Amino acid sequence: MPASVLCATVTLIFLLVAALLADLISPYTPEGTNLLARLKPPFPLAGSSLSHFLGTDELGRDILSRVLYGMRISFLIACAGTVAGMTLGVFLGFLAAHKRGLVDDAVLMLIDFNASLPFIIIALAILAFFGSGLTIIISIMAIYGWDRYARLSRNLARAALTEGYASSLQTLGAGAPRIYVRHIFPNIAGMLIVNMTLNFPGTILLETSLSFLGVGVQPPMTSLGMLLGFGRDYLTSAWWIAVIPGTIIVAATLSISLLGDFVQNQLDGVTQRN
Repeated sequence: MPASVLCATVTLIFLLVAALLADLISPYTPEGTNLLARLKPPFPLAGSSLSHFLGTDELGRDILSRVLYGMRISFLIACAGTVAGMTLGVFLGFLAAHKRGLVDDAVLMLIDFNASLPFIIIALAILAFFGSGLTIIISIMAIYGWDRYARLSRNLARAALTEGYASSLQTLGAGAPRIYVRHIFPNIAGMLIVNMTLNFPGTILLETSLSFLGVGVQPPMTSLGMLLGFGRDYLTSAWWIAVIPGTIIVAATLSISLLGDFVQNQLDGVTQRN
């Protein structure tokens, strides 16, 4: 394993564990204010305090605590949205491959429509109409990525149907759900996982963009994008409010991208050897 991939793996595991254990390792509550300790810089800068290792914001809230809880919400939204998008995309892709004809044309039209518009506009329209609840945000994340999974699963399923094992199962009387779920899906799962790892960083960045604009996650919940948005007004006087969550976002997305590329290269190597 290359050193860059190993570093990315360690970084990602560290961030995920820290997010999961936020309740245990967070020194303060994310919304706990202390005006006497406002705008404390990170340790060991002048004026810093070990009690607020990563500093505080304009209301004296501990940055470390807010980042830990913010990572949990951001990763939750990204993971749930990615899985939901894959589920929707695979279902529609299999449906198009099985039905063909008008159904296939309709699915392809939806895929092209979803890919032709700047998705941030679609997301803002949905949030303006339905509000910015957590369920709505996760649904937006699912809509963001479903077209890639649909196109990939459709093409792979159609290729699988032309191979001997699928036609043999049809001859033996196996139903379509059994063929697609128990036989075709396991054979294409590797490619779908690679697509998930490549799509995951975009999902995180989309949630970050929406929260940065103030239409994503809302208080009292905290996300990395919301922390970044709050810190933009203090870049010259208290840079750590925005830079620390921004650094976490870059580290997470870069780590996942490196892992995705590594997995894809490994699968390509296995395919070539076969």
